[in-house]
Amino acid sequence: MELHQEIKTLAAQLGAILTDKCLWITTAESCTGGGVSYALTDTPGSSAYIDRAFVTYSNQAKQDLLNVSAGTLAQYGAVSEQTVREMAIGAIKATNSNISIAVSGIAGPGGATDGKPVGLVWFGIQINDKVLTFKQIFTGDRAQVRLQAIVFALKSVIDEIKLKN
Repeated sequence: MELHQEIKTLAAQLGAILTDKCLWITTAESCTGGGVSYALTDTPGSSAYIDRAFVTYSNQAKQDLLNVSAGTLAQYGAVSEQTVREMAIGAIKATNSNISIAVSGIAGPGGATDGKPVGLVWFGIQINDKVLTFKQIFTGDRAQVRLQAIVFALKSVIDEIKLKN
């Protein structure tokens, strides 16, 4: 399935699950630039399950809006398990949501560092009090990395909700 269609399908599926379970979601995105929230809000009726979305591309935005620690950013960087964990927790605390999805990565073509290649994306999901993190390395150009990250984010939230119920 083509990625754009897969995103639409997954967003609609997640929306149906959230509506059915009366759950609210918020997003905290960096490298996807709001792509996850765009996919979710592109689905009719999404106002029944989306509280708000954060695009926190800069480190300062992560600190100001999501309460990510300056120390975490200095020690581990924006693209790290520790940062997406704090992004996911901060998004929940700033909203009335039950679920948050945080995304931070290196979409390219530049930005790679030792141990952090282009295509590296970290995901944090908080469902109620449980926070999970996932690491993926995607291939392709900037657009492809971002689209793959959106697909992975949507699939991961769906899978985790299904595991909970």
